[in-house]
Amino acid sequence: MLRHREPYLSFYKLLGFLPHNIGLYQQAVTHRSASFTDKEGRKVNNERLEFLGDAVFTLVSADILYHAFPEKKEGFLSNSRSRIIQRETLNQIAVEMGLDKLVQSDVQIVSHNNYIYGNAFEALIGAVYLDVGFKRCRRFIAERIFAPYIDLEKITQTEINFKSKLVEWGQRQHVHIGWKLESASVDENNNPLFTVCAIAGQVEGEAATGYSKKEAQQKASQLILRKLYQDKDFLRAILYTERNASITSADGADAERESVTQDQKGLISHIEEQVNDGECR
Repeated sequence: MLRHREPYLSFYKLLGFLPHNIGLYQQAVTHRSASFTDKEGRKVNNERLEFLGDAVFTLVSADILYHAFPEKKEGFLSNSRSRIIQRETLNQIAVEMGLDKLVQSDVQIVSHNNYIYGNAFEALIGAVYLDVGFKRCRRFIAERIFAPYIDLEKITQTEINFKSKLVEWGQRQHVHIGWKLESASVDENNNPLFTVCAIAGQVEGEAATGYSKKEAQQKASQLILRKLYQDKDFLRAILYTERNASITSADGADAERESVTQDQKGLISHIEEQVNDGECR
């Protein structure tokens, strides 16, 4: 009897209410590596609940931000929501609320792949939504997630989009910004790994690795920005090579325009000769 009550008590502490369908919550904390087979012979894990919870949490986050900042424009609200629902934030919330202790997984969970906890968090939201409905799920998110774990003032004032900062810097300095995928592989647990370097002008920054191209690009952008502000020689090298490239390109363009002009003049002369000879009607 005690063993039967234990899951209810664990989730009660987490949720603040007793689950109606305990199976949903057990599924929510089951990583695909620990999938089990149900009575119908289907593999059960938290991926479908994660899909649903992602949509619900994104919607509720947008709703909370909309009402919390009535004077702010769409761009501010969109950026703030992105910071709330990003993987790092969800991982941190999952650990702080103790969800990590309930996750069932057959892979070794270490700091660089603890997105497993963030996925379980989204799956938990999906389970709450299915178990008690949207209205109570929204209240759960507002009272049990936002109130204790999400500092809206801090999140809305924190700049985390290093890609955007790098692009803005490039626009101000008239320096072309890009990213190059160095490699794509998998780690020991078969999770995808991407290695990317940011390029400012003609100069490459340090390579960075992430579990998505976006994550790797963000990290690479952060590395090159830090070096731009800390290493004056690195900055000079970027500006020097970019301006030299621009001059070379401009000289080439002038030469090409001059060549085109000469060709056009020759073509016009040829047409005029044909018209004078009566060949072009």
